[in-house]
Amino acid sequence: MANVEESNPLLKHPDGCMDRTPADEENAKDALPSPVPEPQKKASPPPAAKGPSGWTADGLPVGHGSVVGEPIARVQWNSGLFTCLGRNDEFCSSDLEVCLLGSFAPCVLYGSNAEWLGAVPGSFADNCLPYAGLYLLGNALFGWNCLAPWFSHPSRTALRHKFNLEGSFEAFSRSCGCCRGAVEDELKREQLEQVCDFATHYVCHPCSLCQEGRELRRRLPHPGFSAQPVFVMMPPMEQTMGRGV
Repeated sequence: MANVEESNPLLKHPDGCMDRTPADEENAKDALPSPVPEPQKKASPPPAAKGPSGWTADGLPVGHGSVVGEPIARVQWNSGLFTCLGRNDEFCSSDLEVCLLGSFAPCVLYGSNAEWLGAVPGSFADNCLPYAGLYLLGNALFGWNCLAPWFSHPSRTALRHKFNLEGSFEAFSRSCGCCRGAVEDELKREQLEQVCDFATHYVCHPCSLCQEGRELRRRLPHPGFSAQPVFVMMPPMEQTMGRGV
């Protein structure tokens, strides 16, 4: 038998509401206040990637940790311009070879330096032959080697950039304490350094070639030694089967 209390429509339900029809449910839903949308949080910009704050005029990164943005400190040359025989160390024989080549066969020394700097085996002739042609032409027309330095002086600039070496103008400013404004201006300093590179090759050409040769031999292995090792597969030895006694 059905419960009288549950079947009576006048009785309230346990939740305190009268029995509702589907239409009443729809009206009740419409009467409810719509939820207030939460304010959208603004997306914070991604953190900036840490790295160098800039680049110097000659392609070197400016130190990120430096407060004033100073460039990376320059490196001193291993030997001076007029240190003809180099230093008394394990490279003494190599320095003597460089000195002899720079004095009597500068075309060979320049080709070797260019091959060493470019680290491309077999590029010796591509640099030696043009230099030798300009060397002979200058001596034939003007009586001295005045054309080859125009061809060879970019190698000194490339060597400075590769090892972050101190240039002649910066070394002169450091020793004399003058021209600080030109040294601090990266673009102007690099322009003056390139002029000094050309002047060094033009005025002291054999000495500049020898200094570059000593620097390369102390810092880089010969490009011929950087080749990939070749593995040779040896055939197995002939094996013989012995019979038991």
